[in-house]
This record gives sequence, structure tokens and C-alpha cells, in this order.
Amino acid sequence: MAERSPRLCYAFDERSAPLGGASSPVPPRTLTRRDAVLAAIALLAPQTAEAASPYEVREIVVAGDGKFPRRFTLVVPRHTTQPVPLVVLFHGKGESVDERLGVHAWTERYGLTSAYERLLQAPVTAGDARSTYWKPERLREVNESLVSRPFGGLAIACPFTPDVFRIGGREKFLDGYAAWITDELIPRARRETPILEGHQHVGVDGVSLGGYVSIEVFLRRAEHFGAWGSVQGALGGYQAKRYAEALAATLSRVGARRLHVETSLADVYRDDNELLAKRLRELGVAHDFSAPPGAHNQPFLRDSGTLEMLLWHDRALRG
Repeated sequence: MAERSPRLCYAFDERSAPLGGASSPVPPRTLTRRDAVLAAIALLAPQTAEAASPYEVREIVVAGDGKFPRRFTLVVPRHTTQPVPLVVLFHGKGESVDERLGVHAWTERYGLTSAYERLLQAPVTAGDARSTYWKPERLREVNESLVSRPFGGLAIACPFTPDVFRIGGREKFLDGYAAWITDELIPRARRETPILEGHQHVGVDGVSLGGYVSIEVFLRRAEHFGAWGSVQGALGGYQAKRYAEALAATLSRVGARRLHVETSLADVYRDDNELLAKRLRELGVAHDFSAPPGAHNQPFLRDSGTLEMLLWHDRALRG
């Protein structure tokens, strides 16, 4: 689908990232028996914590011909032995400079694993006392929903997302990348962990640049997915109406799908996402739309943005 490049944010806000520094030298001392016991306990502690974790994060390399990235991380539920839905998540432009950085963006920068734990350990609370990224009424709705229907869990695949606007022959590349997602990545994810059978239990989503990639992948391979979503998607202004019409045409071909447009009140792409939702309404295409407080940055994702996205897919992909 030919179009000009949308404006893109080059990186998310890193204000909450921990700062490193050199440590002061510690003078040596004699190792006592008590020290040895404590050291043994410390060696066992990480294994105990890992065993208690409700998920496992695996880094996986998938077969390919070298034209497309081959690596992805897979969040595997450990809190249930039942098959779960699968969500494929694309990251933003800021992490497209390095494959290792990209595949771990959702788990290490966007609050994916902490959001997963918060949903399992409801009630959900805001990340700060001022509820910067929540409307109080929405927080109540989320917790009431989790009381009536607890979070069931998801398998989550996070592939490396190339900066497609720096790639020549973008349309052809996206054709191949979408095929790699559905023909290589999803089958490999199914071999790694029990996933519910059927396209209706597989979703695709992404943030910023990843939102753009998610809609391009969905439109090319909609028969493989039961839901599409975007978080603060870089949809390119004038393209929003065209995307709405393309979604309507695609759903008329493959049947109903669940759609979710998530932006935020201070998102630089808010107008584009609101335009997409408006045109979907005009076309009579059912979808969910949300615009909580927050800017286009990582603190928003870590507090409410990622959690809302996970909760939506948990509901959409379980029926």
C-alpha cells in the first residue's frame, strides 16, 4: 500500500530509567561461616524468584533467509497450564537501531511484564499518587472488570521491528515481513507453549512505529488474526481515513474482527488516531477507542498504556 512516510518520534522518554555509576572499592575481609551460608542462600534466591514468577521470557531465533529479522522474545505464562491466546507486539522507532534492544523493548522499557503482574494481582493501582496516567473512573472500571472476570493470561511474542521507512522497497519488504510473522513466528510460538487454536485467538498490536507496522501486517494477513490494535500509532495523518476504509474492506472479506485504537490525551499522534476512529464510526465498523491521560513516552506505557492494551486483548481474544 503506497504512501508517504508519517512523522515519527525517534525515542521515548527515558526519565524513569535507572542511572548507573561507578561503585566504591570495598576492602577485603575474612570469610566467616555465616558469610558462606548467606552466600549459598543468595545463590539459591534467583532460582526461587524465577520459579515463583507468573511468566518466563524466552529469546528465540526463527528460521529465515536473512532478508528479515529472525529474533523475537516470547512471554510464556507460568501461572496456568491451560492454552492461552497469543499477541504479537511491535515496538517503536527508538529501539529499531539494535535487534537485541528491540526484542526486549516491551519487557525492559514499556512495562509489559510489570503490567502482566499487576493484572494478575488486582486490584490495579496507579503508578503515582496523582494518577497522572489514569482517570479515576477508568481505574474503577478496570478493577470491577477484573473482579467479575480475572485476567486469564496471554502468550506475547515481541519480534524485532525494523524502521521500515529506511528500507528501500518498503511495500515488498512489508509483504515479506508479514508473511514471516504468520508463517514462521506464530507457528514457532505455538511450538514453544500451548496456544488456543484458531485465528480468533491471535492478536497483533504495536506502539508508535509499531502501530503503523501492526496495521500493515494485519491488512496483509487478516485471515491469521482475530484482533488488531494500536497504541499511539504513527498512522501518518492523511492516511488515517484510508486505513479506516482499508480495514472496512478487509473485514468485509474475512469477517468480523475486534479492533482497538488506543491513543492518549497528549499523544503527538492523537489527531491521527481520533481521525481513524471517527472514520471507522462513519463506516459502521465496530471498534474500541480509548484516550487516557499521558504523553507519547515510556512512563505512560509503564503505568496505564501497556496494561490497558493487555487487558483489551485478554478480553478480545478469549471471546
